[in-house]
Amino acid sequence: MNSASNVMNASQAITPGAVSWGRQMYWSVRRELWESRSIYIAPMAGAALTLVACSISAMRLPERMRAAAALDPMQQTGIIEGPFDLAGLLIMGVTFLVALFYSLEALHGERRDRSILFWKSLPVSDLTTVLAKASIPMFVLPALTFGVTIVTQAIVLLVSRAVLARSGVQTEAAWDHFSFWHTEGMLLYHLIGIHGLWYAPFYGWLMLVSAWAKRLPILWATLPPIAVGLFEKIAFNTSYFAGLIAAHFDSGPARSNPAMGASAMSMDALTSPSPSQFLVSPGLWAGLMITALFLAMAVRLRRQRGPI
Repeated sequence: MNSASNVMNASQAITPGAVSWGRQMYWSVRRELWESRSIYIAPMAGAALTLVACSISAMRLPERMRAAAALDPMQQTGIIEGPFDLAGLLIMGVTFLVALFYSLEALHGERRDRSILFWKSLPVSDLTTVLAKASIPMFVLPALTFGVTIVTQAIVLLVSRAVLARSGVQTEAAWDHFSFWHTEGMLLYHLIGIHGLWYAPFYGWLMLVSAWAKRLPILWATLPPIAVGLFEKIAFNTSYFAGLIAAHFDSGPARSNPAMGASAMSMDALTSPSPSQFLVSPGLWAGLMITALFLAMAVRLRRQRGPI
């Protein structure tokens, strides 16, 4: 009897108020990392594949630099940055896909395997659970992507410099125009600002569908926007909805100035828009409000719905 009462008293002592919200959030995020290993395995696998591809590309740098001997140092810098830029762009592409598919499965998976019954028995609110899941594509993945990318790009940079030094090609003037830490600062801003906050409405929509759909959430996530776009086109012969989605998906509220020579496939394009423009952009705050609405609806659905 004493042991049974002790167990009962212990279980009653574990209430949401007994554990701070910060610790609940911390352990909820750790739970997502434990359950969804693709969050960190996919970026590392992408980095490994990228290292192989960029190392092969770097082997052709001496030939390219000899062919570009007559160009000015800035143009030569663009050539030697090729493998470096490619490494960052490929890893960002991999982790963006991971963020989309994670958001689509975040709430649907626990209902499908019935683990939601166990997680709901714990003293963690639906709001905390949904916010922890939303933090993965919005904050955790961008930070993890930055860590993986900076290591990968550092290795690519060392390989490129070693190949060029061994070839005897004179590239000192080109390297003088390259700043590793400036580029990494632009990368961090792009990942947190664009991949994390600007794309937040897409993650929120996918999580809402994940909480609602009984099966095939990917169809329910894509068919309604397509249906709205088709209805608008047929009824009014306009494409405002499709244009709005495409514009918000186009890497930020403004594009880089073409006169600056920043290619869409260059790390220099990550400065578009500038942080000051980004923070005052109406599209950013409208998107965050829409995200909050989607997440609030996802919280309500998770509270009401059980296993599939």
